[in-house]
Parts: sequence; C-alpha cells; structure tokens
Amino acid sequence: MAECHPVGFQWVMEAKARGAKVIHVDPRFTRTSALADLHVPLRAGTDIAFLGGIVNYVLRHEKYFREYIVAYSNAPMILREDFQDTEDLAGVFSGLDTDTRSYDNTTWQYEGTEVQAASGERDQEYEERTRGGSSVSEAARGEAHGAGGAAIGAGEPERDETLSHPRCVFQVLKRHYARYTPELVEQVCGVPQDVFRQVCELVTENSGRDRTTAFAYAVGWTQHTVGVQNIRAASVLQTLLGNIGRPGGGILALRGHASIQGSTDIPTLFNLLPGYIPMPHAHQNQDLDAFVEAEAAHKGYWGNMRSYVVSLLKAYWGDAASADNDFCFDYLPRLTGSHSTYETTMAQLDGVCKGYFLLGENPAVGNANSKLMRLGMANLDWLVVRDFSLIESATWWQDGPEIETGELRTEDIRTEVFFLPAAAHTEKDGSFTNTQRLLQWHHQAVEPPGDSRSDLWFAYHLGRIIRRKLAGSGDEMDRPVLDLAWDYPTKGRQAEPDAEAVLAEINGRDAEGNPLSSYEQLKPDGSTACGCWIYCGVYADGVNQAARRKPGREQDWVAAEWAWAWPANRRILYNRASADPEGRPWSERKALVWWDPDKGEWTGHDVPDFKKDKAPDHEPPEGASGPEALSGTDPFIMQADGKAWLYVPAGLTDGPLPAHYEPQDSPFPNLLYDQQRNPVRQLLPPHPDNRYQPSGDEPGSGVFPYVATTYRLTEHHTAGGMSRWQPYLAELQPEFFCEVSPELAAERGLAHTGWATIVSARGVVEARVLVTDRMAPLTVHGRRLHQVGLPYHWGPNGYSTGDAANELLHLSLDPNTHIQETKAFAVDIRPGRRPRGPAALALVRAYRIRAGIDEHTGTEP
Repeated sequence: MAECHPVGFQWVMEAKARGAKVIHVDPRFTRTSALADLHVPLRAGTDIAFLGGIVNYVLRHEKYFREYIVAYSNAPMILREDFQDTEDLAGVFSGLDTDTRSYDNTTWQYEGTEVQAASGERDQEYEERTRGGSSVSEAARGEAHGAGGAAIGAGEPERDETLSHPRCVFQVLKRHYARYTPELVEQVCGVPQDVFRQVCELVTENSGRDRTTAFAYAVGWTQHTVGVQNIRAASVLQTLLGNIGRPGGGILALRGHASIQGSTDIPTLFNLLPGYIPMPHAHQNQDLDAFVEAEAAHKGYWGNMRSYVVSLLKAYWGDAASADNDFCFDYLPRLTGSHSTYETTMAQLDGVCKGYFLLGENPAVGNANSKLMRLGMANLDWLVVRDFSLIESATWWQDGPEIETGELRTEDIRTEVFFLPAAAHTEKDGSFTNTQRLLQWHHQAVEPPGDSRSDLWFAYHLGRIIRRKLAGSGDEMDRPVLDLAWDYPTKGRQAEPDAEAVLAEINGRDAEGNPLSSYEQLKPDGSTACGCWIYCGVYADGVNQAARRKPGREQDWVAAEWAWAWPANRRILYNRASADPEGRPWSERKALVWWDPDKGEWTGHDVPDFKKDKAPDHEPPEGASGPEALSGTDPFIMQADGKAWLYVPAGLTDGPLPAHYEPQDSPFPNLLYDQQRNPVRQLLPPHPDNRYQPSGDEPGSGVFPYVATTYRLTEHHTAGGMSRWQPYLAELQPEFFCEVSPELAAERGLAHTGWATIVSARGVVEARVLVTDRMAPLTVHGRRLHQVGLPYHWGPNGYSTGDAANELLHLSLDPNTHIQETKAFAVDIRPGRRPRGPAALALVRAYRIRAGIDEHTGTEP
C-alpha cells in the first residue's frame, strides 16, 4: 500500500501513530513492510492456506464473536444431508462434473429451502425459476450455468442457534479448516509457526465488542485461479471476528486506478449492467418479467430489481420505453457466453472478432500472455486505440517482438489501426469513485491539447454520428440505436458533452423531471428514470453532491459532507451490524448507528443501512417479499436471507468454502488435498503459444523451480502508458528489473545490476538484476524456495523501455471473474541477456521439450 497507494497510506500511518498495529503479508519486503509492525513473507499463491490457518485458530480457540455470528451470519443454518466437503471427496465438493469442468450446486443448499445469490453467477437455475426454455450455448457455461441461485423453496431454512448440529454451517466450517494448522501453514506457505501465531494473536486480540480489525488487499489478490475465493476467505475470517459493518473493520480492495470502483459500478464489465444488475443471457422467450423472476431475490433489496431495471431502461431509451413494449427490454444485448478480455482474444485468433476498441488499455504488454494479445490484434480488420501516447498496442504491427522473431511481417498484417489521442483527467470534468465507494468530482483545469478528446466526447459524438447515418432506417436492428435518449447538452469550442448532465441522468429523475434523492424512490412502472440505482442521490436537489469539499475540521469523523458515497451517502455498508440484535451499539467505543426507541427510528453517525423505522424486534408478515421480508435483525440487506455468508450456497462457480489449491504452474504438490489445482479453473482452448507447465510431483516440474510474482512500482503506472513517456519518472525507474535474493544470485550466477534471462513455457524476457534481501528465501515442503519479483510496467516504447513481464504468463483464469493468474507462476532464471529473433523461440521450445510439455499438460480438471 505504501508503494502503490502512498496517498491513502498516510491514514494507515496516522492510525499507527495512534496505536494501531500494522501487519504486512507479502512475498517481498516492501516500503509497506518497512513501516509495518510485522512483515510476514509467504509463498505467492498460498493465501487461502494462510487465511484458513487463521480461521482454524479462531474456531479452535473460540476467538469468534459468538453473538454476532449467531444473529447476523448463516453459521446456524443447517445444510442438506447430501452435501459433501473437500474433506469427504479428496479436495473437491459434491456436484463436480469433470467432463464439463463445472459444479452443480444443488447439494450446497440449506436444508428446507434454497436461496438466490446477491451477486456472482445468478443465472444457473433460469429454467427452474421461470419454467422456460433456454437457447444459451454451451460456450456460456461459465456465465449462464455457473453456481447461480436456485428457486426459493417454501418456508425458512432450518437453524441451530446452539451451533452444535453436525450439519450446521459453523460445524461444517470447523471440519473444513481443521487441517489448516500452524504446522501445515509453515509447510505450505513457508511462514514460521511462531510468526503465524503472532499474526493470529494480533488479529484476534484486536477484534470483538470493543475493537475491530481491517483488511486491506491489493487487487493482485484477485489475480489467481482462486482469486474470488481468496477474498471469500478474508470475508469468512472478518465475519467470524465481527469485523463487517462496523467502523474500523471491513475489507478494502486497494484499486490500481483512481476509478476502478467506478468502472465496476457503471461497468466496463461484459456481464453486468449499471449497479450490478446482471446482463441478460440469450434465453428463448425471455421478456422483462421472466428476467426479473429469474434474477431477483425473494427477500432483501434485490427483490426490488424490477424498479432498478425499468428505471435504467427509461434512462437509456426515454419516451421510447413504455409498458407496452416492455420498456425496450428487448433492446438490451444478450450474452451467448463469456465475452471476457481473454476469450475475446481467442475470438480474434479464430477470426470471429473483427474489430476492437482499446480505451486506456495496453494489452500488447499489459495483459497476461502478451504475445497472444498481439497475435489476436494482428488478425483484426480494424483496431481503434485511444491513449495519451503511442503505446505498444498501437505500434506492435511495426516493432513488436513477433516482427523480430519473424512470426509476423508488417506487410502481411491487414489490421487497420486508428490512433486517437485521449484527454487526461485534468483536461475534463468528471468523477472518480474510489476504494471506499466515494464519488469525488474533478473539475477541468485546462483544455486538452491538439486533437486530444475526452472519453465522454468520443462516446457521445461517435453515437451522434452513427445515429445520423442510420436516420430514416426501417431496419428493426437499428431501432435500439435510433431510440436512445441521446440528447446531452454540449459546451465550448469542441462541443464537449456536459459531464454534470450525465451525472444527473445517472442520478435519476421522476416523471416531472425532478432529481431523485434515493433509490427507495425508484418505481417499476416507468415513472422514474435512473442510470445507476446505487448512485441515486448523487445529484439530489439538483446539486452535484460529489463536488462537496467541506474540510474535516468542520465536521465529525464520518465526514459525510466530503463528496458522496454510494448508496445514499452511506460510509459503511451493512452498518446495522454495528449494533447488537436489540439495536444497541456493541460498545460505546465502536458506536456507529443505533435504534432510538423514543423516536422509533435508526440514528447515529452514519446513514443507517437499514429501513429507518424498522424496529429491532420486527418480524416480517407472512408472504412478505423484497425489503419487507427482512426482519429487524437482518443487517445484510442485499442478501436473500439478510445474513452474512460464511458458507456460500449459491453464487460461486468453484465451491461454497475457500479451499487451498496450488496455482496453475507450481513447483509444489498440494499438501492439503489430492486435488492439485482448482478443478473448475477456466482454461482457454489449446493454443501453441499458451502452454501450461507441469506442477508438483508431475514429471518435468523441476525445469521451472522458482516462483515468480508481478507487482507495481510507485514511479510507474499499470502497463506504463501514463508513466514511461514521462522523463522524470523514466529517470527514477529507467529499466525493467528482477528482484532476487543473494542466495539465489549465488546459486544461479546472477550479478547485481547485470542481466538475467527469465523463462517460462510461454516466453522469455531479460531484466536487470537487483540482488536484495527483500526477497527472502522460504522453506516450503521441507526445501528451500526462491521467489523472483517482476514489476510489470515495461514494454519497448517510451523513454524507459524493457521487456514485458506478462510475456511469461499463461491464460488460466478464475472461473468467476475470468481474471488471469499473474501473481504466482513458475519460472527458471539464468545469467545473461536473452537470445534475439528466432533463437528466442528456440530457447522456449527447448524448455518445453525438457519439461515434456504438450497441449495436455496441466489441463486436468
């Protein structure tokens, strides 16, 4: 965090100055480690074993917050008799189909009922929930047939509040993590037992009624074949300790860019609509009613999905959207499968994807297995790149590595490349949504130079020109574009769309055009329009709430008048859990919101994340649905049962509980289970340039004996497009380098500031050598392990140039999010510079032969 988020890290240091303990868990000793009370080095890719060990410690030593988990989690829920855990099935859960590499989650449900997931894969049981047919292709398995929610059964799930029933979630959790002992953590992660126990003691001593512990993770934690389960493991631990919904608790994702949170809220993701509404799939006879029936939860605020969807459709299509035409629901695109970044690359290679827009992305060096990205772009008809500089994704056709090796010839590449210069954030108005869901408005400081334009300008005017060209068309296929409400005011010499007008549309308005102030006002009848339901209120009273800048010294510690947090300017989600079941703060020291019996309402320092007049003793009437079906002790209002899920009966494709699996490429066998890798990790169709490596005890695994991990530097940003062209930053970090321990340097003959060649089954790169004690060797599985650190900001263009670390990576993905595994992979390292041209291909080929690699290696379920 000190390295990658130095501005935010000042608050960690302020907390430390006031007595907080800072623990840093990272394979490398970094700037954060230097300022932490305790640095814990561990083997990259073993996070679930480490967190599972802490969970086991909490359960074994009864350090959990019992009153909290009994009241607010699904710990008392009793599971079906036919559920089988990894302990029963040698490392997999019941329902695994090895042929389709997928789970049927039927046996994961509670006894007595089934629940719909609040997020994740929610479409699995579409046919059962709608009694309709489906035309989704098998290619859509990961999206449409994942571990989504099933139809809600009659009645309530069975509960045992004594937590003693052998099939209750609490007891299942205890059995699942019983083998995650300090001894096993040491063997798997390389963390000495005394250091591990110190972590356990610090975390548990700082959790409970009077104290809370926060987890802050770098988004690299998601970049694993078990990425989602890494985060789930943290949420299991934080729920057991009572650290969710309370001040000083929670789990914070440290985003790699100022508005990554914003780009998932109003999504750049292929499978979501704004506000985390699922994108419809290509089901037969799917109308709006069927969509809502399939996707909405029976209880909780997702029960109001129709209001959110209809208001979104009204924002998109305005007067053209009416009850008579299902509010233009048919105009929405339909998913026919997973259309993630990497599957799009495979579609390019297959000649299916003909054109590609790159807005602020640099896959030629920034994506895993960068070679495949370039080969895919070389098979396009056209490519549009919008960026500040001539990044590698705009120039690969003339100077990319494949030109040097002879795999591509510039004169043979038929892709027509258009480069359009982009405006920087200082050159446009707009908002950033940061890690804590805070929308902060930034005002234009200067006009963009030359032909540079904002993304808003580009999208608006491209849409305007397309609509003009289609004017008068009688083709039904053109109606969704022609009927769009595309009437934004513009200003200035360049006709820049008014960003505040877009914010006002996102906020929403009523039938008279008045700004809405809360998502509670959204209606299912078409009388409200709202571009993103969770952002409703950001333009309340016609005022840009995101632009507020009241100094902290002029308000209380919650600072509710600094910018605006979604939803409803609420700073801590699920804050009903900060009070006990009777509505009283767990402790005065940690008071946030509480029930005021005299006023008959929830009050406190933050905006209550609960219906304001719902009393703690409220029991919903029989047959209630949506928010009305939640009781006064159901703080997790987006969940179908109002509870925090220690165990996930629906919504994940790879299991109801986090389990340790080795990374796709690993020098070690899985000591916990017979199952080596995540059995439902997403593997893309075989390609000669995406070979996987043998792992564990498999023959040939010793050819790649070291674990590598990629990371960021303070001086550079992401794939380098914003920093390698800046002379001062290029001077601060002038060359691509690798970090190795003195012991590994001696073992491999690597000289400090000299050159090293790093090889995987996908590619070879060279880097300057940084010999440093920051990369401490670990003892794993009884042998010495060395790890190699690789910053990933480089490429051949700009002032500071070098090979791209991502050349080394494979495409084995998390099955929920389709994100690549970049933080743990196996390599070999040798002294000297890498070979050039065809000789580089020959070296990689020689390694594959030595390791016995073919198209089947590493592809087992």
